Amino acid sequence: MLKILHTADWHLGKRLQEYSRIAEQKLVLEEICQIADQEEVDLVLLAGDIFDTFNPSHEAVELLYKTLRRLSKNGTRPVVAISGNHDSSQFVEAPDPLARELGILFYSRYDSIIPCGTLDSGLEITRSDSGFVELKLPNFDFPVRILLAPYANEVSLRTYLGEENREDAFRELLAQNWQKLADRYCDEKGVNLFMGHFFFVDEGSTSPPDTEPESERPILHVGGTQSLFTQQLPSTIQYAALGHLHRYQTVSKSPGPVVYSSSPLAYSFSEADQEKNVVLIQAKPNEPVQYRPIPLKQGRPLYKVSFDNLPDTLVWLESHPSCFVEITFLTDESIDANTRKAILKAHDGIVNLIPQLRHTPGQAQDELRAEDLSRDMESLFRLFYTSEKGQEPNAQLVDLFKEVLSKTTAS
Repeated sequence: MLKILHTADWHLGKRLQEYSRIAEQKLVLEEICQIADQEEVDLVLLAGDIFDTFNPSHEAVELLYKTLRRLSKNGTRPVVAISGNHDSSQFVEAPDPLARELGILFYSRYDSIIPCGTLDSGLEITRSDSGFVELKLPNFDFPVRILLAPYANEVSLRTYLGEENREDAFRELLAQNWQKLADRYCDEKGVNLFMGHFFFVDEGSTSPPDTEPESERPILHVGGTQSLFTQQLPSTIQYAALGHLHRYQTVSKSPGPVVYSSSPLAYSFSEADQEKNVVLIQAKPNEPVQYRPIPLKQGRPLYKVSFDNLPDTLVWLESHPSCFVEITFLTDESIDANTRKAILKAHDGIVNLIPQLRHTPGQAQDELRAEDLSRDMESLFRLFYTSEKGQEPNAQLVDLFKEVLSKTTAS
C-alpha cells in the first residue's frame, strides 16, 4: 500500500500584521516532517502557495529548502510541489534541476515538461507531459501518475490551451485537457492522482461552498468563472490533492475524494478555532483510497473574543498566554487610555483591539441606508467606518481618505 502525505498553503514568510510567523512555521514544518517519518510515508504532495509573496525572504527560502530536504529523506522519498497564486512560477521552478537529484520535483509552468530518467535514489520519472508526470518508486511494482494543475492566470491558460476561447468555455477546456491526459496515461495498473491549486466546488452539492479566507489573495477566477467543478475531474482519478482554501474539507467524494488539506497555521482571524491538518492517504491501483486528516499541534492559536469590562479581559488574557487574539471591547464611548494601556500591556499577542459602542434603546444607530447614497463621499466614508468599527474615524484617517479620493478623481 502506497502512503502519501498531502499538505498545502505553507505561506512561508507570512506575517500577521506586524507579527512574524517564521518561528511558528519552523516548528510546524518540523512537526510535518516528524509525521512523515512516523507514518513511513512514501510520497509527499505540496499543493501550492509555498511562499506568501512573489519575492520571499532569504529566511523563508532557506526554511523551504531545509524542510524539503528533510521530507525527501535525502532523495529516498519523492516530494512533488506545485505553485499557487501567491507564488512566482519562475522562482518556484528555478531550483528544479538541482532539487530533482534529491527527488524533489517543482512544477509551476504549463509549458514545462519534467525530464524523464532514473535518479541515484532509484526513483524513476518514467513518463511526463505538459501538466503530467509518472513516477516509479523503487519499492513498488506499479507507477504513480499525477495530473499537475498549478495556479495559472487567464493569460497563461490561454497560452496553455492554445487558442482564444469564450470565457465560459475555460472550465470545459481544462476538463477536456485533463481527460486527454488521463486517457493517455491513467489506467487501472497504477495509482492515479490529481494535484491542483484552484477554487473547486461540487456542482451537485446543496451546501454552500466554503469561502476564501481573509488571509488568502482571491484567485483570479478562470475565464471569469467563479470556480471549477469537481465533476470535471477524470473518473480514473483516485484522489485529488488541493490547495488554496485554508480549512480542511472534502469537497466531493466523486470521482475520488477531492480534498483541501488546510494550511498548517491559522493565518487570519477568519480561521480562528480551526483545526489544522495534513492528510495521510493510502492507495493502490484500481481501488478506492483510504485517507484521514492528522491534526497539527504547533503554532499559536488565533482567538476572537469580546468583553465589556477590564477585569474579565485581563483574566482571560492571563489564562491564554500563547496565542494571538482579536478583542472586541464593548463600551459606551471610545476605550479610555488607561483601559487600552492595561489591556495591551497584559499580553504580547493582541493583534486588534476593537471598540464596539453600546446603543441605548431608541438611540439612532449610524448605519448606511439607501437614502444615504446621495450624500458626499466623505460623509459616506464616515458612516461606513462608524458602522464597521463602532467609532468615528480620526482626523488623520479622514485626511488620508480625502487625499486618495482627490487622486482618484483627478485620474
